[in-house]
Amino acid sequence: MTYDRGLRAEKFAVMYLRLKGYKILRQRYKTPVGEVDIIAQRKKQLIFIEVKARPSEASALESITPKMRERIERTAAYFLMKENKYNDYAMRFDLIAVTPFSLSNSTFIKHLDNAWRPTA
Repeated sequence: MTYDRGLRAEKFAVMYLRLKGYKILRQRYKTPVGEVDIIAQRKKQLIFIEVKARPSEASALESITPKMRERIERTAAYFLMKENKYNDYAMRFDLIAVTPFSLSNSTFIKHLDNAWRPTA
């Protein structure tokens, strides 16, 4: 159930990003050092995106632990090491929160640019 909800959230996030002009480079990118839900490109910027399906935006933000950030940052470094053509691109880490739709909350996808800064 939770896994399926996560997959649906990622599909919504990909559609949203494409509508906003992002090029999706990888989805569900898994490496020996970690994984990231979406790697996208917009102009000369690489964006590593974690997608969270949660009851609220606040709970989505809270779910991004320091350990999870480190894993995503390691995955980003691994991607850059393997894909040399992106070395001169800027890089950022985003969060997309997918929350249940309700009349009081008309936006069920919230994209937080630069949700955190890399630790290293």
